Amino acid sequence: MIKSLRTGFTAAAVTAALVTLSPSAGASSSAPAAPADRVTVDIATVNGSGCRPGSAAVAVSPDNSAFTVTYSEYVAQAGGGAPAVEGRKNCLLSLVVHVPQGYTYAIAKADYRGFGSLQPGAVGTQKASYYFQGMSQTAYRTHRFNGALDDNWQATDITGIEALVWSPCGEQRNFNINTELRAEVGTSDPSRTSFMALDSTDGSINSVYHFSWKQCPQR
Repeated sequence: MIKSLRTGFTAAAVTAALVTLSPSAGASSSAPAAPADRVTVDIATVNGSGCRPGSAAVAVSPDNSAFTVTYSEYVAQAGGGAPAVEGRKNCLLSLVVHVPQGYTYAIAKADYRGFGSLQPGAVGTQKASYYFQGMSQTAYRTHRFNGALDDNWQATDITGIEALVWSPCGEQRNFNINTELRAEVGTSDPSRTSFMALDSTDGSINSVYHFSWKQCPQR
C-alpha cells in the first residue's frame, strides 16, 4: 500500500512543481525582491532513519523565491505487525545555500505536504526545526493529525518578520533542517496499519521552504 504512492522521480516533475509557486509566497509585498542572479542549494550531508543518502532531492524555484525538498523513503508506520522502530522516522539535512554576493536570507515559511493513512483512533505527528551551522536550533514546530485519515495532509510553519533568523553576511554556514514523522496506534485496532508519509518520487509530495531576502550592509 505504501509503495503504491511512488511513481518514479523525475527532475522535470520537481521543476514543474516549483514553477507553480507564487513569487511572493510567504513574504509581504514590501519584502525585498529576490536576487536576480542564480541561487543554488546543494545537500552537504543527510542523516536519519527517514532519509538514507540518495533518497532526498533539492531544487530551487526559477525566481529564487523558494526551494523544495522531495523524499523517496520517508514513511513512519505503526500497527499491523510493524516493528516499534518504524513508528518514528527522522531526517537531518545539512544544505549549502549559495547566494549572490551582497545578499542574505532567512526562511520565512515552510510548507510540508504528505499522505496519511490513519485508522480511527490512530495519531500522526510531523515536527520540524531549523538552524544555521554554529547557531542555536529553533524550537520544534509540531503538527498533530488524528485518525481516521486517508488523504493528503499539509502543515505550514510561518515565522514573523521580527523573529526571522538570518544567515550571517559574508559567511558560508550550512542551513540545517531537522524533521520527524511519527505514527502511533493510539486507540485504533493494533492489527491494522497506519502510516504518515513524506514519501514521493514524482515531485507531487514535497516540502517547500520560502526565502526571505535582504541586502547585506556595505562595508
